[in-house]
Amino acid sequence: MADLAIENVTLRRAATLIAGGEHRGAHALCLAALQKGEAPAQALFLLALIAAEHRNPSKVLELTDKALQIESGHLGARAQRARALLALHRQAEARAEAEAAAALDPRDGHVLDTLGVVLSRTGAYQAAAALFRRATARRPDHADWQYNLGSALQFTGDLAGARTAYEAALKARPDHHRALSSLVSLSRQTEADNQVAALEALFDDADPDPDPDPARQQHLGHALAKSFEDMGDHPTALSWLERAKAGRRRAAPYAIDRDKALFEAAAATAKPATGGYDDPAPIFIVGLPRTGTTLLDRVLSSHPVIVSAGELGDFSLLVKRMTGTPSSLVLDVETFAAADRLDFAALGRTYVERARAAVEDGAGATAARVIDKMPLNVLNVGLIHRALPNARILCLRRHPVDSALSNYRQLFATDFPYYDYAFDLADAGRYYALFDRLVAHWRAILPPDRFAEVAYEDMVADLEGQTRRVLDLVGLPFDPACLAFHENTSAVSTASSVQVRSPLYSTSVGRWKRYGDGLQPLLDALRAEGIDIPD
Repeated sequence: MADLAIENVTLRRAATLIAGGEHRGAHALCLAALQKGEAPAQALFLLALIAAEHRNPSKVLELTDKALQIESGHLGARAQRARALLALHRQAEARAEAEAAAALDPRDGHVLDTLGVVLSRTGAYQAAAALFRRATARRPDHADWQYNLGSALQFTGDLAGARTAYEAALKARPDHHRALSSLVSLSRQTEADNQVAALEALFDDADPDPDPDPARQQHLGHALAKSFEDMGDHPTALSWLERAKAGRRRAAPYAIDRDKALFEAAAATAKPATGGYDDPAPIFIVGLPRTGTTLLDRVLSSHPVIVSAGELGDFSLLVKRMTGTPSSLVLDVETFAAADRLDFAALGRTYVERARAAVEDGAGATAARVIDKMPLNVLNVGLIHRALPNARILCLRRHPVDSALSNYRQLFATDFPYYDYAFDLADAGRYYALFDRLVAHWRAILPPDRFAEVAYEDMVADLEGQTRRVLDLVGLPFDPACLAFHENTSAVSTASSVQVRSPLYSTSVGRWKRYGDGLQPLLDALRAEGIDIPD
């Protein structure tokens, strides 16, 4: 018993050092414990935590596998293993590991939160929310856990519950910028009821000269822009967007030539579909973000035989894995060039299996159609048609200025390089031109009953007519439930998670006209690329 006490003291000290960011000392203590044979599973788990802090998921996986060989019921190790699988883009395995660990009834708040994060990021939002609730019940004052709960509840449509969780996060930590910006996203801000003063104060704290925090700046600045938009002051909103993005733009300068090469490589992947997997189930909704992709997804997935798997990255990940290219990016010129040698039937079959499995509550297993609404799949259209020749690909289109502006207005993940064009208005315009030319290429070479464009403005003007048209394209009869898409109770994880809970509105059509002269760099860039700008 005395030896056990020593083991616990040693590793408790290591855990305390890890919590304080003192990884070197913690690492030494864990190695010493292993050398003495003291609680080896726990020592390996703590080493995995250190590897996770250093963003080394392969090492985390190695260490947690060793820990679980010693102690299969170590739930902390199982949670970190699931997190590592997620970081390695092995989503299906990550979700399965998290579900298996959750079934063992974990009680530790950190384990519950970690498993919740994995389930949330793999689309199991209801299950994630349940775990976050259990974590916050143990620690109501843990701001990050409350924020995670709020995010999961927002995705499931429980906006009142999300508000309560965000407010609890702010009560625990008033400077929690993500909770504050998320709270702003839940409702329209007014002159009488807004968070502008709190947001501005936090933004100033996030912008010390000369070392700003780009992530905090983005969240707070975007929330301020949204607030001023709600109150009708669009020029001020635009100025806040510029301030919000300045730090990130300096940290990661964008070069349009990189995306130009990527789009050209994507266009070259289109060849006759002769050896794919003949399953008609998949419906791909592609396009630029914030151009109506979520609206179309909700409309179609309200049909009784269609389910949505959300925004899957699986097709790109499978192409990357099957080509075996060594580059660090999933979508890149090298991978597109190598894709010509793929076994397209195997690619299509594996993709369908994963897409069906990704639907929460198992609804994808028997559905006649399964939607994947990853916008970036617009780059994969040529490969999708070769792997799944019977799949339908629906590309959302929107007014060029509204399209580029909506991307500039969007807060994308700060560590996701594919949206770096959205940090500058002119870059957003040039990127739109690349997108426009690629879609014209797909339109010219793919069968019109497999690739079709859908205009956002047309959907807003004639929802029933466009819904009937699209359902005819995918080979299904019209169902009135599609017109009541706002009553759809399934989860939504996109920036439209609040809007799609309301009936259709037209206020986003022609939004760009409210911003005045501030959009001149965008207009100039579009015109320089030969893009016509309708009134």
